[in-house]
Amino acid sequence: MHRIGIGYDIHPLIEGRPLILGGVRIEYVKGLMGHSDADVLTHAIIDAMLGATALGDLGQHFPDRDPAYRNASSFTLLEKTVRLVHKAGYTLVNVDSNVVLQEPKLSPYIERICATLAEPLGVVPERVSVKARTNERFGPEGCGEAASAHAVVLLESR
Repeated sequence: MHRIGIGYDIHPLIEGRPLILGGVRIEYVKGLMGHSDADVLTHAIIDAMLGATALGDLGQHFPDRDPAYRNASSFTLLEKTVRLVHKAGYTLVNVDSNVVLQEPKLSPYIERICATLAEPLGVVPERVSVKARTNERFGPEGCGEAASAHAVVLLESR
């Protein structure tokens, strides 16, 4: 049996925070504001996995009002989510995702992001697709005010 899930996240860009996407630190003058490290890509993948298994969403499992998750690495949350998905009887087949932000250019980082995400997901990097979009200077992402990510996952029963 296969299950499909979709995930989405958005965070404002601000100075004084690191920009982390898919567990990789991206060199840039701004980072994402959030309770955890605000890794929108990893958050979107987590939401997609939780959705595919009908286990709720990121906020239900890792609420931003819980001090335990203050400045938490999104990879810690991803590892916990993978365990929940396995406990529900599923494994990841693949993930396809878009990261939307005007700057910086992500093409030098894409291969590393895919490899970094593949490890906690338990798949080879070729099963992780990350694409970068600029939003053509439109909306909060295009104006440099925010970054967002969309993810779709395919799970199969174990």
